[in-house]
This record gives sequence, structure tokens and C-alpha cells, in this order.
Amino acid sequence: MAVEIGRVVTAMATPFDDAGAVDYQRARQLASALVASRSDALVVTGTTGESPTLTIDEKLTLYREVRAAVGPSVALIAGSTNYNTAESIELSREAAHLGMDAILGTVPYYNKPPQAGLYQHFKALADAVPLPIMLYNVPTRTVTNMSMETTIRLSEIDNIIGIKEASGNLDAISKIIAASRPEFRVWSGDDPMTLPILAIGGYGVVSVASHLVGKQIGEMIQRFLCGENGDAAALHRNLLPLVNALFVTTSPIPLKYALGRVGFPVGVCRLPLVEIDPASAAIVDTELMKAQIDLPVGAVV
Repeated sequence: MAVEIGRVVTAMATPFDDAGAVDYQRARQLASALVASRSDALVVTGTTGESPTLTIDEKLTLYREVRAAVGPSVALIAGSTNYNTAESIELSREAAHLGMDAILGTVPYYNKPPQAGLYQHFKALADAVPLPIMLYNVPTRTVTNMSMETTIRLSEIDNIIGIKEASGNLDAISKIIAASRPEFRVWSGDDPMTLPILAIGGYGVVSVASHLVGKQIGEMIQRFLCGENGDAAALHRNLLPLVNALFVTTSPIPLKYALGRVGFPVGVCRLPLVEIDPASAAIVDTELMKAQIDLPVGAVV
């Protein structure tokens, strides 16, 4: 890995123009703004980036454009895997050629593999791709939950460096942290769970909310690491209403709406996602009015 991934990783949205095409210039601006507001690393073409709706060419172009925008010192993680092992390997190899630093290995969705299939899928990816892999367990989206036993077994593979855990199962996550090799890291994959996962030995977060409040999330993590647990908890409580609003309907619908409302429009989502409904928009608006926004909007618009 060329650079350290770090503790605040933003799952970056993919901007679209009014015609629904990827807006690469806006993607460069967004990536730069996220780095300026405390993101240590970016996931490009992950779930928040609407990866299932992007073509291979669009993904590869985004990797090139975002790398050019942030330079060599910011870790970039490619959301280049799906339910097809061979296709995941091919796209991940291309991502490596384009200067990405790591791969986000999402648990294969739709075809519901057994645990043995999950292990073999990620082992094949690790054997074939010359990049570190961050596993991603998100059973609310993939249906299949990767068991703690499978994760612990995968942690023994050298270039599988950690996991983005969004199962919400603190007991299982605790056991993963305790039984995996010491270098294996756990990032929260769910913004409201960041502080609880840190408290049981987790490392950081792959965040949606960091689009808007990245500096505050970074401060919360730093306060916790310094033993200032009360201050960290207060920051967590303060951020929670906005975080919850960003998931009031299917993500990234609320996030894209919120970015537009704070002055950094990135277009709407591609079908089958749709524009935000009025009731959800009102909830997001209410929390945005209370929030301190860290994204340097004026510098890039």
C-alpha cells in the first residue's frame, strides 16, 4: 500500500450532471473538498458512489480523475468488487494499474454464497490483485452476513488488512477484534456505530456523514484516542441527529440532497434510486439548520 488509509474514510458520492452523466470535474472538486475537511482516505465507486449503476468505463475514469485531484498522498480505495469473482478480479487489477491504493471487498450480494464461498471469493481476490483489501460486511444490503469465523480466517491472509463492519453486531465485532491478527483493523461501516466500535477496539470509520462533518468526526475519534471519553461522547451525541437524517431514506438519496442544500450540488441519484421525498427532505433540512458544516463549500463552488 502506497499510503496509510487512516481513521476517517469517506465513502464518496458520485456526482452526476443534469443529463445523468458522471460529472468528473465535480468529482475532482468533491474529492479535494473532502480531503480539506479531514478525510484521511476516500472510497471511490462504493455503495454511496452508486457503484451498481456505474459502467466499468465510468468507474475507471473516476479512479483516474480522483487520483489526479488528490495527488499521491491520499489513500484511495476502489469499490471494484461485486457478486462475480472473475469480474471483481479484472476490475480490481485495472484499479491497481490506475493508482488506487486498496480494494473494498464487498460481500457478494444476490447469489447468497455460503461461508465457504465467501472465503474462497476473497482468497481468490487476494491472490490475484496486488493491492491490500478492506473487506466489507453489510448484510442489510447483501442479505448474506459474513460470519465472524470467516472474517477471522480471512484476516490471516497478509493483504487482507481489515474490514468495514456494518452488521451492527457488537458481540461479533468484539470477537473479530480479539481473534484476528494484531495488524487487522476494523472500521465502522455505520456512522452511528463509530464510537461504540472504537470503544471495543475498532480503528475508525468508513463514513457517509464525513461529507458534511468530517472534521467533527475526526475530532471525536481523536478525543477518544486521547482518553477524553466524555468529550468524545458529547461529540457523538451532537452528530447523531444529522447522521440519522442522512439515512432517513435509502442512502445516498439524503446525502446528495444535503450536499445540494449546503451549496455543493452533485446531482440526483440514478435509477432505480430517485429524488428525495418531501417528508424526508424536511427532516434533512431541520438537521442541516442546526449543524456546523465542515465541507469547504465556498472554496470550490
